[in-house]
Amino acid sequence: MTISVCMIVKNEEAVLARCLDCLKDIADEIIIVDTGSSDTTKKIAAAYTDRIYDFEWINDFAAARNYAFSLASMDYIYSADADEMIDDLNRQKFKILKASLIPEIEIVQMKYGNQLENGTVYNFDEEYRPKLFKRLRQFTWIEPVHEQVRLDPVVFDSDIVITHKPHDVHAGRDIAIFREKLEKGQELSPRLWDMFAKELFIAGTDEELVSCCGLFKDYELNPMDENLHMVVCTVAARASRIAGNQTDFFKYAVKVLAGSEGCSEICYEMGLFHEKAGDYAEAQIWFYNAAYETEPVIKLQSHTTDPLEHLIRVCKASGDPAQAAFYKNELEARKNVGR
Repeated sequence: MTISVCMIVKNEEAVLARCLDCLKDIADEIIIVDTGSSDTTKKIAAAYTDRIYDFEWINDFAAARNYAFSLASMDYIYSADADEMIDDLNRQKFKILKASLIPEIEIVQMKYGNQLENGTVYNFDEEYRPKLFKRLRQFTWIEPVHEQVRLDPVVFDSDIVITHKPHDVHAGRDIAIFREKLEKGQELSPRLWDMFAKELFIAGTDEELVSCCGLFKDYELNPMDENLHMVVCTVAARASRIAGNQTDFFKYAVKVLAGSEGCSEICYEMGLFHEKAGDYAEAQIWFYNAAYETEPVIKLQSHTTDPLEHLIRVCKASGDPAQAAFYKNELEARKNVGR
C-alpha cells in the first residue's frame, strides 16, 4: 500500500524537520499545506517535498485538512501534525503495517501519547486516534439475506505510538476560535462545547475564564445531557468565583451538587472559596471531598494532587501540623503513582 502524508502547518520551524525525519522513508508522497507561516517553515518543508501549497486561514482546521486530503493521490492518507514524532521502534512497526495492510481496512488507529506533558484538554497520557485513512472508500454489500451496504468503516487498532511533543501550548488560540464562532452566532456541537469547557478550565487564564463566562451561562439554559450540563456549570461556577460573583458561584455550584453526586472540581472550588474567606475548617471539608469522595469530570488534578496541596495549607493554618503531615505523605504517594 502507498501512503500520502498530509499536514497543515503554520510557523512550525522549531519542530517540522523532526516530524518529517520520522516520516520521510514511510511516505510515498508528502503534502504540506501552509496556512500563513511567517518563519522558515516552507523552506524547511522544501527539503522534504515539492508538494507545498498555500491555504488562506479562515479559523477552520477542518477546512484546511480537507484541502490537504483533496491533494493526496496514494492508497492511504496519514494525517500528521508538525509537533508529533515517532521513535525508531514505532517507525519499524509503521513500516511493517504498511507492508502488511490489507485493503479491507479503511481506518488505522494509533496510540497518541505524551498528552499530559503539555495537556490542555486530556486527563490521560495515551489514547487511540484515527491517523491512517483509506483515500477512496468502496461501498460493500453485506449479509446473505436482507442485504445492506456496510456503513461503519473497518477500523484496525494498531500498537503504534505517536509521541506528541509541542513546543508551546495552543490553548489561547483554540479558546479564541471557540469564542469567535459563538460571538458570530455560529453553533458548537455538544462535543465542541465539552472540548471548549475542558480547554478553558484546564489551560485558560483567569481573564479568559471570566470573559467567556457569559457564553457558558447562556448555554447552560439549553437542554443537554447530564454530564455536559455538569461540565458547563462547573466552568460557570469557577469563572464566577474568580470574578467575585458569589451569587452566581453558588448558583452553579449548587446545580452540580444537586443534580448528581457532585464532582471533584466543584468541591475543590468550594474549598478555594472558603479558604480565601479564612474558614479553614469548612475549606478542609470541601478539599477532602474533592480528594476522596468524588470523581473529576474535567481536570484530573482536581481529584489527585490539587486538593491535597490545599489540605496541607489549611491544616497548617488551623494549627494541625500532624494532619498536614499526613496529607503531605498522601500527596507524595499520589505523585509517585503518576510517574
